[in-house]
Amino acid sequence: ERSGDLRIMSADGTLSEPLSGVPKVVAKGQGGLLDVTLDPKFAENKLIYLSFAEAGEGGAGTAVARGRLTDTGLEDVQVIFRQTPKVSGGNHFGGRLVFTPDNKLFITLGERFKFEPAQDLTNHLGKIVRINPDGSVPADNPFISQTDAQSEIWSYGHRNVEGAAIHPGTGKLWETEFGPKGGDELNIPAPGANHGWPVVSWGTHYDGKDIPNPPTHPEFTDAVRQWTPVISPSGITFYTAEANPGWTAFSIPAWKGNLLIGGLSSQGIVRLSLDGETVTGEERIPMGARIRDVAQAPDGAIWLLEDGGKGSGGRLLRLTAK
Repeated sequence: ERSGDLRIMSADGTLSEPLSGVPKVVAKGQGGLLDVTLDPKFAENKLIYLSFAEAGEGGAGTAVARGRLTDTGLEDVQVIFRQTPKVSGGNHFGGRLVFTPDNKLFITLGERFKFEPAQDLTNHLGKIVRINPDGSVPADNPFISQTDAQSEIWSYGHRNVEGAAIHPGTGKLWETEFGPKGGDELNIPAPGANHGWPVVSWGTHYDGKDIPNPPTHPEFTDAVRQWTPVISPSGITFYTAEANPGWTAFSIPAWKGNLLIGGLSSQGIVRLSLDGETVTGEERIPMGARIRDVAQAPDGAIWLLEDGGKGSGGRLLRLTAK
C-alpha cells in the first residue's frame, strides 16, 4: 500500500494485519511502498524485496530493501540500493522490480520530474539499474568501468518507468513508461541504451511546448510502440498459459505470448499481440477502473489490481475465460 503497510492475502481473500519490519516510507504524491517481489529461491530462503520512497538529505528517492518473511513480518531487513541523489518533490519514483533468469535484479527509477538529470550518468534519476540480489554490481554492467557513471546503470534517458517484465522466450527486459502530454512508451532497453528523455519524446510538455520527436535524434533508442493520447501504463506481464492439462478452464490460450498492460487513465487492460519484438495488434479491454498491476495466476486466470486512489476501491480482480 502507498501508506507503507505490507499484508498477505489468503486464498479466501482475507488480509493479514500489517507485517512488522517494513521500512518507513514517504507517502507523498506518487511516493509510498512501490513494489514487492520474491527472491527466485524464495521457497528456500524466504527473502522478499520491496521498493519504496525513502526520505533523506535533499528530499526523497527510490530505495530497495530485502528481508526474510516470517509469520508476523520481515526480519534481517537491509537496504540494498538507494537512488542518488535524493531530491524534492513527490513525482516519478518508478520502482518496479523484476528478476532475470540469471538471478539479476532490475530496478526502474523515475527522473523525479527533474527532466535533464535523466541524461546524466553520474546520478540514478531516469535510469534503469541492474544489481545482484545482495546489492552488489554485476561485472558485466555496461558502465561499470566508466569513472563518471554510476556502475548500477543499465539504460538511461527514461521518464517514469512503472511497468517491467522479462520476455519468457528471450529473457530480455521490456518496460512501459509514462510520457508527458502524450508519448507513453513500450521499450526494450538494451545495455547502455539512451532512450532520449527529455531531449526527445512522442509527446509534448504539459504547457503545450513542443518536444522533438525521437526520429530527429537517431542516436537515441526509439520506443517499440508509443501512445498518444496516453494510456498511463503501469504493471505489465507476458501471458504464457495455454490449453493443456496443466492449465484449467480459466486460462485464455488465444492470448498466449501476448503482453498485457495495466492502464490507469485508460482504465483497463491494453493487450498487445507480438511477432518477435514487433507489435502486430492491440486490443483495449475496459475495466472501468484504474489498473495498477496485472499478473498471471497459477491456474491461468489473470489478476488485476485496482489503483487505490481517485475514488477506486483498490480491489483485486480476477479475469478468466468465459
